[in-house]
Amino acid sequence: MKILKSRKALSPVVASIILIAVTVAVSLAVAVWMGSLTTGQMQTEKLQITDVRYDKSGKKVYIDVVNTGSATATITDVRIDGVTYKNFNVTNNGSLDKNLPYDLAKGDSLTFTITFTTWPFRSGVNYEFTLLTAKGTVVGPYIKAAPSQ
Repeated sequence: MKILKSRKALSPVVASIILIAVTVAVSLAVAVWMGSLTTGQMQTEKLQITDVRYDKSGKKVYIDVVNTGSATATITDVRIDGVTYKNFNVTNNGSLDKNLPYDLAKGDSLTFTITFTTWPFRSGVNYEFTLLTAKGTVVGPYIKAAPSQ
């Protein structure tokens, strides 16, 4: 019985240091885990239509787009006044020069060309150009009047 009574427990100072060390280790593990969860969520897609150009003689419209976000954006729809131009000859009147969906990397720009069989635009009338991404982001509207010539 004397042997059990002579054993001493950890001193309160050592116990406190061990408790603090375990708490800090668990806190760091949780912080690293939460950081890895939010890293993918911090990337944003931000597209912008910078210009629209009409070419009445060539029956074409050029839509200039730039990705200023921090992630690649996937464009799924190109629309003029609500009419979707997805791929070649989606509508009876127009065809898009690129197949959709189209991935636009961050910092890149591109021009969509829509070629029409007949010129659908009336001089001086405003038309609304929008894009739709795979994440559901609507880019635009970019409004520009058709040329008067």
